[in-house]
Amino acid sequence: MSEILKLLIDRLETPIGEMLIVADREGNLRAAGWTNYETGMRRLLRRHYSEDGFVLEPARNPHGFTEALQSYFEGDLTAIDALRVQTAGTPFQREVWRALRMIPCGTTVSYAHLAEKIGRPAAVRAVGLANGSNPIGVVVPCHRVIGANGSLTGYGGGIERKRWLLEHEAGASSARRKQRALF
Repeated sequence: MSEILKLLIDRLETPIGEMLIVADREGNLRAAGWTNYETGMRRLLRRHYSEDGFVLEPARNPHGFTEALQSYFEGDLTAIDALRVQTAGTPFQREVWRALRMIPCGTTVSYAHLAEKIGRPAAVRAVGLANGSNPIGVVVPCHRVIGANGSLTGYGGGIERKRWLLEHEAGASSARRKQRALF
């Protein structure tokens, strides 16, 4: 019998709703998402780690993840850049999720561009599906992927949250550029 994965779960109130933060004991972020989608997150965890393969234990600020995300929402967009993440998923999904972390804050890319970046230009739909299965919202910034025509396409947390996140990042990035220009 394999060992049960013990996961730590915390909750963070953000400007766009309460967020769930799930970490393992080794210091890796395993999942992050919105409480109104908690059922879906738990289903995803069961799919990745099996029905009885994990337990969720309440924790406060596991490995500093809650504090880092709070800093991000308060305007320090770099606070989440170096957070360690570990996901299950297929090798292709993990490849897409790694590529998502390479999208610069304050910018967006299309699904086609993301497919090209991972060397699979014909895999646009598969990239979209992998993007939609991302278990670590915000830190693995699937919200930075938009439609080829510039439209805001689906986001697991809802389009309004996606819009807010993009505006938050664009505004903070713009303010940082202006501040650097003053010095």
